[in-house]
Amino acid sequence: MSKNILSKLDFSMVIPAIILVTLSLATLFSINVELFKNQLVFFAISIFFLILFSQLNYSFIKRYSLAIYILSLILLFLVLIFGIESRGSVRWLELFGIKIQFSEIIKPFLALSFSSFLSYNSNSSYKAFFIVLGMLFPVAFLIFMQPDLGNTIIFVLVVVLSLFVYGSPLRLFLLVLICLGLLLPVFWNFLHDYQKQRVVNFFNPRDPMGLSYNAIQSVITVGSGMIIGRGIGQGSQSELRFLPERHTDFIFATLAEGLGFIGVSVVILCFGFLLYKIFTIFLKTNELFYKSFCTIAFFYILLQFCINIGMNIGILPVVGITLPFVSYGGSSLLSSFIFLGIISSLKRNVR
Repeated sequence: MSKNILSKLDFSMVIPAIILVTLSLATLFSINVELFKNQLVFFAISIFFLILFSQLNYSFIKRYSLAIYILSLILLFLVLIFGIESRGSVRWLELFGIKIQFSEIIKPFLALSFSSFLSYNSNSSYKAFFIVLGMLFPVAFLIFMQPDLGNTIIFVLVVVLSLFVYGSPLRLFLLVLICLGLLLPVFWNFLHDYQKQRVVNFFNPRDPMGLSYNAIQSVITVGSGMIIGRGIGQGSQSELRFLPERHTDFIFATLAEGLGFIGVSVVILCFGFLLYKIFTIFLKTNELFYKSFCTIAFFYILLQFCINIGMNIGILPVVGITLPFVSYGGSSLLSSFIFLGIISSLKRNVR
């Protein structure tokens, strides 16, 4: 691999991500060697795509933004028709023996599409605001139908917060909030029973052996790590499987039990530094396309980080959101590294 290719990577962002993946791999190895092997393969694939996307020039992307958006909708629609069902959800397509979760893979590409659209429109435009919400609706609806409430929430929040930073009129956000408030009873009826129970049990956790079990066990697991942790693979909660989904949604709790407050601090510092680097690129550029993409990438990582940890420590309802770079899952890992590759490419063109 030539030095010229590596020189195009922003290692100040890549190194924190690799530290997070290393902690994840060590944890997965203690849980299940097969999970470790699978994630290691996807890590290698993700590094390849990180390098690939860091080499591209994204100035030409603007002309293909509509095609990217339409292709994303087609892929999400195909998941509903041909997807593999697992635990009542249809979120994956199997290609060449590999399960792919397209609601994760399309995130950086939709970010390019939305950024391109925003860069062509005035930030005070009412038309642009409602067109973006119109573009968001079919994406959110198709993901919600899988059903995948977690990723639906992420998509909606990322777009809304990005529009706020973009400078859309505040009165429009107030209007949307009022409309959402009025439609909340309708939205509630569309939720599955287990999703409703998760929300109800969050406010009143009275079912310790039922739907509140995950959240309660996660809080116990985090607390049991204390300052220095019990050691990777030595935690009773995770190793004896009291903690469910210990490799995906609740891997933060598994890490906290094994590495304690010190290990958790390393995770938080890595995410903090990564977000800081994206924010500095946002500040240094006047190009609206770059600003929009950095904003979306920033909120994508920040929201998943905050919501996942909030779930793990019991201050937010369990909605099935993974922790970027840490949770088990090839599609999520690949999507996160593609984001970093694109940002590395954009940074080279920042004036």
